[in-house]
Amino acid sequence: MAMIAIGGSVGAGLFIGSGAVISAAGPAAVVSYAVAGALVLLTLRALGEMVVARPAAGSFSDYARMALGPRAGFAIGWLYWWLYSVLVAAEAVAGAAILSSWVPDAPGWLLSLLLVVVMTAANLVSVRVFGETETVFSLIKVGTIVAFLVLGVLYAFGAWPGGEGATLDNLWAHGGFAPNGWVSVFAAVVVVLFSFGGVEIVTIAAGESDEPERGVARATTNVLWRIALFYIASILVVVAVLPWNTADVVASPFVAVMDTVGVPYAPLIMEIVVFVAVMSVLNAAIYTSSRMLHVLTLQGDAPRALAKVGRRGVPTRSILLGTVVGYASVLGNYLWPDTVFPFLVASIGAILLVLFLTIMASHLVMGRRLRREEPGRLTFRMWGFPYVSWATLVGLAAVAVAMAVIPEQRGPLLTTLGAVAVVLIAYELRRVLGRSPVSERPVDAG
Repeated sequence: MAMIAIGGSVGAGLFIGSGAVISAAGPAAVVSYAVAGALVLLTLRALGEMVVARPAAGSFSDYARMALGPRAGFAIGWLYWWLYSVLVAAEAVAGAAILSSWVPDAPGWLLSLLLVVVMTAANLVSVRVFGETETVFSLIKVGTIVAFLVLGVLYAFGAWPGGEGATLDNLWAHGGFAPNGWVSVFAAVVVVLFSFGGVEIVTIAAGESDEPERGVARATTNVLWRIALFYIASILVVVAVLPWNTADVVASPFVAVMDTVGVPYAPLIMEIVVFVAVMSVLNAAIYTSSRMLHVLTLQGDAPRALAKVGRRGVPTRSILLGTVVGYASVLGNYLWPDTVFPFLVASIGAILLVLFLTIMASHLVMGRRLRREEPGRLTFRMWGFPYVSWATLVGLAAVAVAMAVIPEQRGPLLTTLGAVAVVLIAYELRRVLGRSPVSERPVDAG
């Protein structure tokens, strides 16, 4: 369970995308990651309380259904499925871009399709193969980050052989700790928040584990040190070893640090690690989209024909439908690279924020209900309920407002709101035309 949480949340965004955050916020990017990490940690803690008290196969979709009504459960379930179905294509395209430098004669669309086929096959075999594959990927990422932190800390403190002495003054010597102002630091939280996407996957995987309550409680608790170690500490090392405005830091911060320390073949090593990170997220995306779709079929919110489960407990048809969206998106990227594919990616730009807002709103309702009706079930509690829950909801709402104000973020927000509108219309059609009545009950875990 712990490896699944790591696999979903540590992707190429940390290894490459963090450079853009450092460029915007300077050394104070550490603060941006800390604030975003705190919001994610509190959201996951709230979700963990509900999972442990009321295990449900649909996780946050079922809790939204119970707390806010079937419309909310339907909407967030389909939005989440769409998010990870499009991510299948996005990660396949990113992986193919890396592979094309190793096999330059192979067309990119073919490499993308090949990656989707391989990861689909792994998911079709059994949930155990998915878990074992994700564990291997996560161990590679964890090992890389730990080695990076050890080397970087030694260099920053002047303890690395051949170094030029301590470099900690990089934290303040180039325009100050927040050279672009604190507004830029908090604006960067908007970008950083989405790099934490995937931590919630563990609550979906819990439904297929032997001890879902204990697994989720342990994984949710451990996410604190993972966020601190993998994200905040890594960014702190980058801005301590090198000046924040160095061109190499913006382009590829991990490679820049490893080159400075003197690690041989640093670009190739990080290219391999980034490829592993992409494959890890691709693997998790196929798993997650199929399980959410399977829950929607059991609720009557998707065609019953998709509910069929194979001999090994794998929802075969749900997996294949999710990957069909991936295949179509990959072909769309090949045929219309400047129109269709960017639109699809933009349509999922703020779904993660909608998810987090839904989780917190559901928790405020479920938390009160559990404390009033079944307090004995609350063996894993949200801190400071309801005040901390309200504060988290307000913080997430502030991110939504910031997206509306920041020009570069306004497009993804509006496109995502369009996706929300489409799903809400689909719910009304399902409510009126569906063969079965809408359900307010969760799907039992296991």
